[in-house]
This record gives sequence, structure tokens and C-alpha cells, in this order.
Amino acid sequence: MLNYIFKRMLSAIPFMFMVSLTVFLLIQAPPGDFVDSYAAMVASSGETLSPDQMAELRHRFGLDQPMIVQYFHWITGVVTGDFGYSFEWQSPVKDLVGERIGLTLILSLSAMLFTWALSLPIGIYSAVKRYSIGDYVFTFVGFIGLAVPNFLLALVMMFIAQKYYGMDVTGLFSSEFQNAPWSLARVADLGKHLIIPMIIMGAASAAGLIRILRANLIDQLYMPYVVTARSKGLSETKLLLKYPVRIALNPFVSSIGWILPSLVSGAVITSIVLNLQTVGPMLFQSLMSQDIYLSGTILLVVCALTVVGTLISDILLVILDPRIRLEQ
Repeated sequence: MLNYIFKRMLSAIPFMFMVSLTVFLLIQAPPGDFVDSYAAMVASSGETLSPDQMAELRHRFGLDQPMIVQYFHWITGVVTGDFGYSFEWQSPVKDLVGERIGLTLILSLSAMLFTWALSLPIGIYSAVKRYSIGDYVFTFVGFIGLAVPNFLLALVMMFIAQKYYGMDVTGLFSSEFQNAPWSLARVADLGKHLIIPMIIMGAASAAGLIRILRANLIDQLYMPYVVTARSKGLSETKLLLKYPVRIALNPFVSSIGWILPSLVSGAVITSIVLNLQTVGPMLFQSLMSQDIYLSGTILLVVCALTVVGTLISDILLVILDPRIRLEQ
């Protein structure tokens, strides 16, 4: 196991290097640069930047250098812990991304736990009681969950919370805790604001996992090993939980690897609607303004966390399913 983990971590080094190069080239692919975006924003307010001013800004930010020079300047800084400087925010990238990555991880884990807690019992019930009224009801609700966009669900829940309960569910903190240092009161305030985003982010994932778990478990319930165990007098509950459910749980464990990138890339609109202080809205804004070091760092960190999450899910799959073996 340790040998496998070591090999996976070694193979991740050239992979992350290729990812960083690909990300940087894709960010640089659109025409123009940050100075052009900044000049357009200034022009929209009725002012203009002279060519000399734009040239000065490019020189200050290093945008007048060749692309390969900019890349090596950034990647060497990443190796030493310096992720560059955000042009738009006028602040070190490390300071901007640090807390937002942490909040994104907290929201990701909360949404994942909510997804598991909701889909596991419903999926088991739908498989064991298939074609029952309850199965049809959960199937109908699940299809609605898959069909309704997260941002629309967010708008509906915001309206209900504000209209009937007088709650402000936007953001992850109340105004008094927005820039406050961490304390038990701030953690409690974060937990209160996590409920709505956790439900919204986890609803669609739970609907999909319910269908997957139901299908996998139905396949396992009629396998010869289940029939043999039942004939030997094993209780139905113990039989269900010890064998078929354990094997059918593979999609749950596999979701650890993709929960973070799906939250960053697939829930940007929802995060903007809810005004969440996660990396999704910041990534969107940095791409729009062509803030290359900020957007590149966010994508690189998310990719690194995805690699770690995939490794964890692979290890857990081996522990969960005896049919799977690691290649040493």
C-alpha cells in the first residue's frame, strides 16, 4: 500500500507540471491581456488610457515579456510558495486564495456528507422495495432533482427563507463576522449559513447517486453469493449491509475525487447567486479579467486537491471492495 501511494505521488509531479503548462496556455489563449481588459473597464466609466500608460502597466506586470518567460516566472514561484500577484485585486495570490480554498473544502465536504446521508438510505430502500409506491415517489422526486438547475433551486430557497422566515441566506458569514478573526462564534455563524448551500449543492448529486445505488444494488441482490448467504440463514439486514450494499457503495467512495472540481466548475452560477466566498466566483472573475496568476493558481490548486481526492478514493475502494486490488 505504501509503495503504491509513493508511486502515485511521484507520478503526480510530472502530471501537475503538464497541468500547469496547459492551464497557463489556455488562460493566455484569448486575445488581449489584463491591461486590455482594464482599459475596457476604464473606458466604460468614460475615461481612457493612453498607449504609454498601457505600455507602462504591461511593463509593471511583466506582460510585455514572452509567454514562456511569464510561465517560468510563475511556476518557479509556485515551487517556492510564491503564487504571484493578482493584477485586479492588487494583492498576493496566496492571501486571496488561501481562505477561499478552505471555505470551498468545507462546503464540498458538507455537501458530500449531505449527499451520502440522503442518497444512501433512499437508494437502499428503492432497491429493496423496487416498484413500490415509495420507490416511484423517490424516483419522481429524484428526476426533479436532476432536472432543476441548482441556481434556480437557490433562488427559490432564498425567496422562501426571506419571505417566510426572515433569514438572510446569502454568503457564508453574517456581516459582523465577514472580516472578523476566527472564533467559536464565527464557526457557529458559518455552520448556520452552510445549511442552504449544502442542500442546494448536494441535491442534484444525491438524486444521481440514488439512481446509481439503486441500479447497482438491484444487480447485487440476485447474485449467487447473496442467495447462498440467505439460504444459510443469515438475517436479511445483516446480509444486505455486509455484502451487496458494501459492493454497491463504490460510486459513493468514487465521488470523493470529483466533488471539489464539480463544486468549483459546475456551481459557479449558484455561488454567484448565493454570494458565496468560495473560489468559483473568484475564478470566474479572474478569467473574465485575464488575471493570469490568480486564475492559474486556483485551477492548479483545485487540480492538486483532485489528485489527492482521487488517491484517497482509490485507497478506500480497495478497503471497501475485495474484488479491487492495487497494482504495485
